[in-house]
Amino acid sequence: MPDITLTTLVVLCLAAAAAGWVDAVVGGGGLLLLPALLLGLPQLPAAQILGTNKAVAIVGTSGAAVTYARRAPVKVGTAVRIGLAALAGSMTGAFFAAGISSEVLRPVIMVVLLAVAVFVLLRPQFGRSAGDALPPAVTRARTVTAIVLVGGGIGLYDGLFGPGTGTFLVLALTAVLHLDLVTASATAKIVNVCTNAGALAMFAHQGNVLWGLAALMAVFNLAGGLLGARMALSKGSEFVRGVLLVVVFSLVAKLGFDQWQG
Repeated sequence: MPDITLTTLVVLCLAAAAAGWVDAVVGGGGLLLLPALLLGLPQLPAAQILGTNKAVAIVGTSGAAVTYARRAPVKVGTAVRIGLAALAGSMTGAFFAAGISSEVLRPVIMVVLLAVAVFVLLRPQFGRSAGDALPPAVTRARTVTAIVLVGGGIGLYDGLFGPGTGTFLVLALTAVLHLDLVTASATAKIVNVCTNAGALAMFAHQGNVLWGLAALMAVFNLAGGLLGARMALSKGSEFVRGVLLVVVFSLVAKLGFDQWQG
């Protein structure tokens, strides 16, 4: 593990806890954790930052996935099939991630964040529970679309860049499979475990994971993830939507400031 001051270590652990909470509620914890690692460890190459991020995130995501699977009406079989496609995509993306420069990450994150914010704002009914009404039937074509495009496509993005994967999974699963935001979050967690596993396997094979730092941060990430999953299940889709918008706009402002300063 590289030399890290105590202050930086504390900040990274707190960021890991907050990222676990955000990731469990609405996805996208990497949008908080990855910038924290980039700012706290500027001397490290991007591949090591991305690999360490994956080693931390998979622990919190797994804890949240177990919590959701026990209490939310998630179709585990469908989630696993999407997850397997996502695993293949994330391994492919991680294979090419070693060539990514840290300087390109901030602008990419800002663009995708703004796209998410605009979409959610323009669709106020998006992802809200329909109460007692039955959701529209999900056709075989939609399921295949979810496996190939949502799983494979977002999995590729997760391995290549990473930040916002959980958020994009929630939005895509809500749109394609007609899920409410809570059920979409539950499904996304299972898929996200697979994408994290695929990317982490490739980063580990390349020697791009700081295991000591990741293990410490993972404890905090797990605690945040368990708490976030329980809150999302108890408070419902409106709570999830509100957290999504707050997180997106806060991070756009933060990353925009960092880009301007740089």
